[in-house]
Amino acid sequence: MTNQAHPVPLVNLPNILTVTRLLLVPLFLLFLFQGDGSDAGWRWLAFGVFAVAAITDRYDGHIARKRGLVTNFGKVADPIADKALTGSALVALSLLNELPWWVTVVILVREFGITLLRLAMLRYEVMPASSGGKLKTLVQVFAIGFYLMPLPDFLNWFRIGWMGAAVLLTVLTGVDYVVKAIKIVAGGRQSTAKPV
Repeated sequence: MTNQAHPVPLVNLPNILTVTRLLLVPLFLLFLFQGDGSDAGWRWLAFGVFAVAAITDRYDGHIARKRGLVTNFGKVADPIADKALTGSALVALSLLNELPWWVTVVILVREFGITLLRLAMLRYEVMPASSGGKLKTLVQVFAIGFYLMPLPDFLNWFRIGWMGAAVLLTVLTGVDYVVKAIKIVAGGRQSTAKPV
């Protein structure tokens, strides 16, 4: 009994950060759509809220793992909050005719598809976020951030370049997850027993 680990409290810093990110999404959208979406002041406010929310995404998982505060709620809520933030930003930018719809569709299909795949794979083993997946998330956040900023037109090439890199990484890492999942299913539980 004394060796048993203490249960992790549901109300902890990582979970608070995750819930905060979820709560910031409607505020972000409210700011973004003020003044028909083109008012520079509101755009900077929307960008600020998005940046704060993105920072919580960077730290909630890190703190949870480092301090032993991982909970089932966090495992479920963190990816939901992440997809809610980036997904709402992409859809909003497409609604404002600032981002082609095909970009939004490609990214969202990949994001939700891989999330469902990772959930389905739990019966075999946990598929942690890869280093490529983490880089993809970082590039996506920067790309969206540059689209949210009211930058002058001559810098369009800059944000288009970032978004292009985000789409490329999104597709490549999505394919990588699918290939890994196929190998895990094909190898069964032995895939983790023997180093490759």
